Amino acid sequence: MTPVGPRRAGTKRSAQFTRAPSPVLAYLTPWATIALGSNIGCLPTIATAPLLPPLGFLALLSWRQLHPGLLPAWAGLPLGFIDDLVSGQPMGSGMLTWSVTMLALDLIEFRWPWRNFGIEWAVAAGLIVTYVITTALIANLAGGGFSLWLILPQLLLSVLLYPLVARVIARADNLRLKRFRVLG
Repeated sequence: MTPVGPRRAGTKRSAQFTRAPSPVLAYLTPWATIALGSNIGCLPTIATAPLLPPLGFLALLSWRQLHPGLLPAWAGLPLGFIDDLVSGQPMGSGMLTWSVTMLALDLIEFRWPWRNFGIEWAVAAGLIVTYVITTALIANLAGGGFSLWLILPQLLLSVLLYPLVARVIARADNLRLKRFRVLG
């Protein structure tokens, strides 16, 4: 076979485009979605008891269970700080509970690396219930003064909403890994 056109030695081929994920988008998407989830709680709502689920915490659980090695164990500290700033909880409660959650998820991942969605949901439900009750107790210790029975609707809504949040995070993960044209 002969080449179609004359080819001279030493000529460069035209630049070829390939597709690759954006490193900035790949790194910032989990952090931004968790921070956005924490900030959704700032929307003006009128309620006599806590009803909105902790969406930032649910997003943290979803990212961590979707990709266990994506967020480092220390990520709970700055993300919990962001949540403390916008949630109205006493400063440090989010940092403590989110950091402990990250360590607990590390231990669960180490102990049971192969899980299905039912087990993931059960783990998330246990962590959600523990988180909401712990933050309510910390708020009561700081002078909040309300009955723990008032958080039952929030607990139920948070546990039932987790699969939807996990689905939204999976869509955000598709965006995170979307391939863009790059010169290469």
